Amino acid sequence: MPVARRTPPQPGSAPTAETAHALPVVPTALVAEALPLPPCPTPDPPLARTSPLPLPLALALALAVWALLAITPATAHATDTGLGTVAEALRKSPVYVDPRARDKLSEADAEELAKKIEDADRPVFVAVLPETAEFPPGTLMRDLRTLVGVAGVYAVRLGDGFDAKADSSVMSRDAVGNLTGAVKRSRSGDPAGMLTAFVDRATAQAAGRAPDTWDRSGAGEGGGGTGPLLAVGAVALAVGGGYAWYRRSRKKRERAELDALRVVVDEDITAFGEELDRLDFRPSEPGADDAMRQDYTRALDAYDRAKELMAAASAPQDVRAVTETLTEGRFALATLTARRNGTPLPERRVPCFFDPRHGPSAEDVSWTPPGGTPRGVPACRVDAELLTSGQEPMIRQVSTAEGPQPYWNAGPAYSPWAGGYFGAAAGAVGGLLVGTVLGSALGASTAFADTPPSGGDTPGGGEFTGADFDSADFGGGFDKGSGLDGGSGFGSGGDFGGGGDFGGDFGGGDW
Repeated sequence: MPVARRTPPQPGSAPTAETAHALPVVPTALVAEALPLPPCPTPDPPLARTSPLPLPLALALALAVWALLAITPATAHATDTGLGTVAEALRKSPVYVDPRARDKLSEADAEELAKKIEDADRPVFVAVLPETAEFPPGTLMRDLRTLVGVAGVYAVRLGDGFDAKADSSVMSRDAVGNLTGAVKRSRSGDPAGMLTAFVDRATAQAAGRAPDTWDRSGAGEGGGGTGPLLAVGAVALAVGGGYAWYRRSRKKRERAELDALRVVVDEDITAFGEELDRLDFRPSEPGADDAMRQDYTRALDAYDRAKELMAAASAPQDVRAVTETLTEGRFALATLTARRNGTPLPERRVPCFFDPRHGPSAEDVSWTPPGGTPRGVPACRVDAELLTSGQEPMIRQVSTAEGPQPYWNAGPAYSPWAGGYFGAAAGAVGGLLVGTVLGSALGASTAFADTPPSGGDTPGGGEFTGADFDSADFGGGFDKGSGLDGGSGFGSGGDFGGGGDFGGDFGGGDW
């Protein structure tokens, strides 16, 4: 009998004379460069005179941060060398560039990268080092982690090579290995781009908080003076208003993202229900067996469950559970169809890259995006045949302010949606789409982050553990001849299975 399908539910005051005298006069342009303030959303006309973060307060915050930066020694400018110096610098700041390796990462890029990590409040450490005897590849990662003594993710650019390791309490070996492989393949020959891509994704996936030793409030030289105290006071004064503005802005953005996702997910649920109707399977029909009936029940349950999950969704990240459920339902449907037709059962593969509504992918095909280079993607049988015949695949389009766009150009809000469909393989899809809007967001924890271990006595990310850590997490060394950029870099890091092999998720394909 036909399936009975339900329709988817459609933040002061101006500075005093004493304060102005105590703080240096800073040109407006320098203030803007030292602390680019987030743009306040344009208020509705009736609220045009209100502001969650008053300008005098914002200026005080900018001056305070500038003062802190002025009195804090920049570790990226260190002139000493050696692994001990690197470790000491990383305990004070997330990024260290050896003076002999500044051609790999400029001063401006290093500062921007450090700010990105600090803003994310995640225990991610980056070192850019020359390939010298001071930094033996075989023991570098393990020794660096021991000397820093803080649980976190450690990324090192050594000469022309790159590798990363992490405490398993912060990021799993598979997650850091897959991420390392993805950025190496997508950013080969671009050190700054590779480190930026790694940090973007690692800060999204890493567990824990930044170490307390990165706190700049007491880091000044000389140990005295009123400048640091005034700066800290200004920061404390601004925190309340700034945090309130941030929360309001974030909630407003999340509501808008969820509204956009709701339209797309409701379309997905409706399409799945229509597939169930077209199948017209009757549990009592001739030839039906228990295996078919179980497949059908799983598909029906997935349909109902997806509708319930979407109706209860209150944030964009809730969408992942919906698309995960739809993925399971479509696989059950594909299995049932194969049983009825007497054809081989489908492999457990990720959905079609071009449109997850097409169901499980059948094979990996070569595809060249507009203005891009060829790459392998998982495709359903129909899209694979279209590509083979020189035609365009049926790409999922979604509505945006600029009109219909492929889902990967529709914005970071779609990362949970894609993460639910592609699961652990979403990291590969993010590497595949580097340079696109969604490609830069698919590292987000709301999309596909590997859930780190929790509970027990395992230290959290950013906590000081000294030498008490699992050295296996930092094993593997830097194998010569298997790195990137002419074979002079790191190896794939034994524990990581090649730094990006997704195995059965993509039919054995290495991205």
